[in-house]
Amino acid sequence: MHAIVIERPGDPDVLRWAEVPDPAPDRGEVVIEVTAAAVNRADLMQRRGAYPPPSGAPAYPGLECSGVITAVGPGVDGHRVGERVCALLAGGGYAEQVAVPAGQLLPVPQGMSVQESAALPEVACTVWSNVVDIARLRRGQTLLVHGGGGGIGTFAIQLGTALGATVLVTARAAKHDALLALGASVAIDYTEEDFVARTREVTDGRGADVMLDIIGAKYLARNVDVLAPDGRIAVIGLQGGRRGEVDLNALMAKRGSISATTLRARPAADKARIVRGVRERVWPLVDAGAIRPVIDTTMPMPDAAAAHRRMEASDHLGKILLLP
Repeated sequence: MHAIVIERPGDPDVLRWAEVPDPAPDRGEVVIEVTAAAVNRADLMQRRGAYPPPSGAPAYPGLECSGVITAVGPGVDGHRVGERVCALLAGGGYAEQVAVPAGQLLPVPQGMSVQESAALPEVACTVWSNVVDIARLRRGQTLLVHGGGGGIGTFAIQLGTALGATVLVTARAAKHDALLALGASVAIDYTEEDFVARTREVTDGRGADVMLDIIGAKYLARNVDVLAPDGRIAVIGLQGGRRGEVDLNALMAKRGSISATTLRARPAADKARIVRGVRERVWPLVDAGAIRPVIDTTMPMPDAAAAHRRMEASDHLGKILLLP
């Protein structure tokens, strides 16, 4: 088969479409013939040498894909050759085939193409596990989503809205109309507005009950500043740096909490638990049309370098898909 290999850490030009060995299913795994794979910021970090794949994972980038099962390994029940699925991966999605633990498979949602479904597994599992499973977002609360225009953000807006929360987002002004159409109540232009002041204004001074933050250190102190009493901050990205200071007294006074997680390196059993939660709690919303994938661009997989450049420019809205 062919896959995107990273010749060395560097800019997008180090990505190369090359012939590689075919995967074989290990115990508990299936092999998927890939219809589409989605691009995530973790792929960019891996390309730069800052986010190596976990032990035993394929060396090729790609944390989610969709396709058709072509082989079933020993110990797999409930799946068959020819089944259409999408999958959460530890790596290897930028390829014509990929082996994946059966516990990380999801069915293609009703009324959705196999190709479209590639935009869902990683974002659905990330948002659900952080916003609902860890941060316990409830109906009537306020969710503040940083980076609302990406794949994570566009999914979080829809899930938060479907769960009955009021959703605020930070994003460039050019993306505001689209994000409001997805269900956001307020869109804040982080290049022109202070999200702390704006959040306080629209919540009558209370602040946000839950925050989903892809920025990290740069926003840490301000997130605590605008956190509501008993609020929860879920940090899932470090685009604004790794090291920051927090006023613990302010956090304690609000009875607040901060969680910081990654999905890729979690044990397979934990990923399977998250996937089960997504299938039980989120997939019915997708099947009903309350949540849909937002796809910015579709590109041939050999042009992965162009896809990485588009994501780095942050001009995209939603997901970028690669087709083998």
